[in-house]
Amino acid sequence: MSLILLFQQVNIDEKIKSAPDDGYLIGVWIGYILPFAVLAGVAYFLYHRAKKRRNDQ
Repeated sequence: MSLILLFQQVNIDEKIKSAPDDGYLIGVWIGYILPFAVLAGVAYFLYHRAKKRRNDQ
């Protein structure tokens, strides 16, 4: 499993330096931030659902 993680690591600085234009730079930034935003959204949803369930009891 750790071998796969080593191959999946992405060097963001290298991508930014070799970016052909600003549109590519925005895409790299969105691709870097999006997984964290989705994870935070799922965590909030689970928290809200658990809190609602506790209040209903």
